[in-house]
Amino acid sequence: MHSNILNTYNRLPISFSHGIGVWLHSTNGEKYFDALCGIAVTGLGHNNKRFNLALKNQIDKGIHYSNLFRINEQEALAEKLAEISDLSGVFFCNSGCEANEAAIKLARLFGSKNNIKNPTIIVFDDSFHGRTMATLSATSSRKAQKGFEPLLSGFLRMPKNEISKIEKLDNSSIVAILLEPIQGEGGIKHFDNEFLSQLKLICEQKNWLFIADEVQCGMGRTGYWWSSKQNGVLPDVLTSAKGLGNGFPIGACLTSSKFNNIFEPGNHGSTFGGNPLACVASLETIKIIEDEELLDNAKIQGEKIINQLTSEYKGNSKIKEIRGAGLMIGIEFHEDCSNINKIALENNVIINITSNNTLRLLPPLIINDQESDFLVDKIIKIINKH
Repeated sequence: MHSNILNTYNRLPISFSHGIGVWLHSTNGEKYFDALCGIAVTGLGHNNKRFNLALKNQIDKGIHYSNLFRINEQEALAEKLAEISDLSGVFFCNSGCEANEAAIKLARLFGSKNNIKNPTIIVFDDSFHGRTMATLSATSSRKAQKGFEPLLSGFLRMPKNEISKIEKLDNSSIVAILLEPIQGEGGIKHFDNEFLSQLKLICEQKNWLFIADEVQCGMGRTGYWWSSKQNGVLPDVLTSAKGLGNGFPIGACLTSSKFNNIFEPGNHGSTFGGNPLACVASLETIKIIEDEELLDNAKIQGEKIINQLTSEYKGNSKIKEIRGAGLMIGIEFHEDCSNINKIALENNVIINITSNNTLRLLPPLIINDQESDFLVDKIIKIINKH
């Protein structure tokens, strides 16, 4: 079939007409269990009536006002995000890569204001921070970077969980550390808690910014508002998007009070960032997560799914490791498992493969006991057919 859409994705030959809860319904009448959530986006599931009503009410009031003026909905969301993050400053944008761009610009401006001529940001192996030129340069994937050289300078890549290599660095240009507390695209890979704590201490000692990219692992995905909070580390800068608006595009870059005044008028901006409709979408998402105790549910259901799968595949020659936190789960195979996507669709389940050998599960935060059992049974059948 002819399409005018640019060929930027290997799109699967399925289209959806609507969704309800954890289910997506295709235009050809099939029903699929959505264990991917649009890649950690629709945490409230599909067609949440309360969420939809909040957006409809705001549409009747106003969709867009310029950031040249104060926006009440934006102020309310900023206050709420400050409350649940223990940070205090917020810049709103439209996506995860934009939030990370803001964090990178903030780090460079911080360095410039401290008379550092070539500000450098430490990034890590297996990282993914976006596809704009700056975030692509920070990302470790050579596949994603290929063809877009020259990349931006100013990034120093280091291995994960090797604190001695950070301690030995003798580079007066370093201004920040940027990392995902749990690497989603990298294969649901964790940083050790002790490593994160030591990194934070080094940042405090050397006056570096500690930047947590929580675009995928934040907004309740791990059973905590932020994965860094689970690890007991308070970042200086935190980025969020994906689940922040339950499918409505919104991103945010949050800062601690110590770094609130780095940006000044004219340093950065966004035409659509923080528009009233996006802010209402995010506020209502947060309220629903709180009212329905979905953080606790993510912990309970995630632990249940991981435990059942671990028990099923203990000692199995196919599976290298099952790991995760809350409803961010990775099943790593010893070899390439790309064909599992096709097997999953044949079993009416939506998952995806990341890092070529890891089956990624990101079910909605609303998933219940019965649905978790159903998902586990389906995943076992899918794996066994591989």
